[in-house]
Amino acid sequence: MSKLIIKPLVVAGLTAMVSAASADVTLTASSWVPPAHLLSRAQADWCAEVAKQTSNRVKCNILPKPVAPPPGTYDAVRDGLADLSYSVEGYTPGRYTLAKIAEFPFLGDSAIATSVAYERIYRKYLAKFDEHRGLKVITVFTHGPGIIFNNKRPIRSLADLDGIKFRVGGGVVNDIGKAVGANMTLKPAPQSYELLSSGVVDGVWFPAESVDGFKLEKLLKYSTSLPGGLYNTSFAMVMNPATWAKIPKADQAIIEKLSGEWAARFIGKYWEDADRKSKALMQAAGYEATVADAKFVADFKAKTAPIEAEWIKEAEAKGLKNAAAVLKEFRAEVAKLE
Repeated sequence: MSKLIIKPLVVAGLTAMVSAASADVTLTASSWVPPAHLLSRAQADWCAEVAKQTSNRVKCNILPKPVAPPPGTYDAVRDGLADLSYSVEGYTPGRYTLAKIAEFPFLGDSAIATSVAYERIYRKYLAKFDEHRGLKVITVFTHGPGIIFNNKRPIRSLADLDGIKFRVGGGVVNDIGKAVGANMTLKPAPQSYELLSSGVVDGVWFPAESVDGFKLEKLLKYSTSLPGGLYNTSFAMVMNPATWAKIPKADQAIIEKLSGEWAARFIGKYWEDADRKSKALMQAAGYEATVADAKFVADFKAKTAPIEAEWIKEAEAKGLKNAAAVLKEFRAEVAKLE
């Protein structure tokens, strides 16, 4: 009699194990920029690669609207309103102190290089501090080098910033604006068109891509770039941990191979391609492009140097030993990749 009872239980257990191992998982993916924007496309194409590599056992349902404004995205993923998304770490001031390492001026001219270098430094030194608690980090990355854009006049010196109102996105770029005495308005990127078209601001600090990505080409006239970038912005692409736990181990292993440095390089290429396209658009539109001369760069460095020194203190207070050496290693990693 016991054999008759045990056998069905064993079969049922094996059936459940096989079912769990082959279970399909659909991830709800949220994006707070338009579908045509490179971030939306990169996320959708990453999802497509996951679906391909897992034979459609793990795929994404791209939501038609964002589940939260950009600053609330990480909390929305943590709370299960979406399974997958990304956001700017600087949109939530005070939460991602260590992430500021990827936002300083003069880091590099390649979004691929800064993204991959940031991902390497993050995994090696920063991940253990769990600033993204409550989230499964797929990858961290950056956009391309930041540029000064405006519709008033060419910016050839720090003095030329006077009287111009700029939109920035938060994080280190806001600190940079304060350090050089610029008039800054802190708003998420998708609000830039409205701010410029209504005259609330006269310019933006953005990577080249954003002129095309947010359809700003007719609202701006002048650009000023600095070697290595005016600033950078750090992002993280994250997943809800409970959702991650539902994915079978074999498929988790596949996704891990498509995460980290692979994903950083994958997204970084979207930024670089979009930067090139946007620069061509600006040239066709007749933008007056200025490259900062040696005096402008020297003045800018002198004003912003204390920002790095302050970050080193903050990072070491959080437990990151030899933060200055870590920052130096990050810069060296970017240079090597470029």
